[in-house]
This record gives sequence, C-alpha cells and structure tokens, in this order.
Amino acid sequence: MSEFRGPLSILDLASVGRGERVADALAASVDLARTAERCGYHRVWYAEHHNNALIASAAPAVLIAHVAAHTATIRLGSGGVMLPNHAPLVIAEQFGTLAELHPGRIDLGLGRAPGTDRNAMLAMRRGPAAAQTFPRDVQELQGYLSGESLVEGIRATPGAGTNVPVYILGSSLFGARLAAALGLPYAFASHFAPAALTDAVAAYRAEFRPSPQCERPYVIAAANVLAADSEEAAAQQLLTLRRRWVTIVLGRTDPVPDAEADLVLDSPHGRLVHENLRYTAAGTPGRVADFLHGFAADTGADELILAHQGPSATERLHSVELTAAAMG
Repeated sequence: MSEFRGPLSILDLASVGRGERVADALAASVDLARTAERCGYHRVWYAEHHNNALIASAAPAVLIAHVAAHTATIRLGSGGVMLPNHAPLVIAEQFGTLAELHPGRIDLGLGRAPGTDRNAMLAMRRGPAAAQTFPRDVQELQGYLSGESLVEGIRATPGAGTNVPVYILGSSLFGARLAAALGLPYAFASHFAPAALTDAVAAYRAEFRPSPQCERPYVIAAANVLAADSEEAAAQQLLTLRRRWVTIVLGRTDPVPDAEADLVLDSPHGRLVHENLRYTAAGTPGRVADFLHGFAADTGADELILAHQGPSATERLHSVELTAAAMG
C-alpha cells in the first residue's frame, strides 16, 4: 500500500462537551488551530450548523476571524457555509473582509444543505426551494469575489478582487457534478455520509472542466479520527462518538442519555450510526495511520480533512498531535 503524502487538514466542529459552555468550545477551537499550525496541518475548516446544542460553529465567518487573529500561517475556512441560507453578496462581503484582514489564508467551502432541521430553516427564513438556485448562487458569489460581478451595478466591498478560493462540498453526485462543471475543488463529506463517495469522486474526475482556479480535479475526502495512546482509550472515545450520533439520528437538540443511546445503538437505528461513521480511524497512532493511508489510496484523494472527534478538548488535541506524528 502506497503512503499518502498529500496535505492533512482538519474539520473542527467546535464540539460542546457535556457540562461545557459554548465559550469553552470556542476557546478549544483556538487551541486546536494553534496545535494544527504547529504540527504542520494545511488548513482548518468550520461547518455551519444551527439549532444543535453539541456544535458551536453556527457562524463560520465570525469563528474564522477569531481564530485567524490567534494564529499566524495556517489556512482557515468554511467547511462549509450553507449558501442557500444566505444572500451571495453577504457571504462575499464577509469572506472578502476576512481575506483583506488575513491575505492568502482564507478558504470558502460551500454546501447546499440547510445544516439544521425544518424549524430552524423556517427561523432563518429559508424556503423549501432555496437549494434549487445553488448553482447560480455559487456563480454569482464567484463574480463578486473576482470583481466581475454578474449583477449589474453591484460590487462587493470588501470582496471584489480578493479571489477567495471556492470549494464545493457535498455527499452526492449533485455536488460532484457541479464542482466538475465549474472547475472547482470538491470536498466529500465521507465522515458522516459515506454511501456515495466512490461514485461521486468518479463522476467528478470524469466530468471535470478546467477553470482559472483549478486546472485539474482536486478531491478532499473527510474521515473521523480518534487517535489515542491505547486501543482501549480509543474504543471508549468511539463509543462516546456513537452515543453523540444517536442524538443526531433521533433528531434531538439536546444530548440523549448514555443508557438510552446504548439501546438505540443495539437497534436498527444503531446500524445507521455505524454506517454513517464507516470512515472512522480509531486506535493507536500506527493503526490510525494505516487506516488513513488505505483510505487515501482507495479514494484517490488529493487531500484528507480529518474530524478529530474525541469527547474532550484535551483528547482532540492529543489526537491531532499523534496523527500528525504518525503520518509524518
């Protein structure tokens, strides 16, 4: 098996642990980015989620600004902004501001999912048809960032001329084909929706059309990582992660008690949790590295983005360090 030598990056979900405040999770995100920068990771991305008590990254642009002010070189971006929740001009202005403040360090990953439940969609004034204009909205946003606006009389300030690199995120053939048609890098959410990974990557590579941003296909594949000093510690962290996922599968906004979660894990709903977390590397550093090298070889990924999913900030930081050392 060939070793993966591409960039390693991090998807930070700004997890709010049991008994923690949101402020604790946001402070931990700063520590994680600093550690990632020291360990040689390429970038850290933050995902837009709403109405979820376990995740504090509801406002990626704000979190990126805070973390960028406390780091020096690592790239930071959204993984992603859920564009149908926003006007393209507003996102161009937000990320244009970030690019002016931190030139050469800002990425803009875009998705079309709501990142939340139906009630929160309504609270955000997002209609059920919002995702239908996603391809056009991406191109409108690109126009604002390049300074070649597609909307007469409108110029993004800040934004115009920053050329913030755009990435398409997805978990289906739709995103893959859109990224290919627009000549943009494609990031697949295989850390929680693995089913279409192989088909989506194949379609993206087959249909890719070069663009000014990207001359050839570029695939970023996501995996969960729980690297620990012992197999026992990693197994316990994996159980905690699966319990957290029960909350998501059941559509709850608050954590499900462990005893109830364990019952669900032994039910048909539990099989869905196990399937969603198929691409999870859990174990000692050597075992994690073996998994990631194999995962990269199987997918042909140009870059891996890793969600370190330990239950505490300390465990996540340790996983970041162990993985970087093991991947060398």
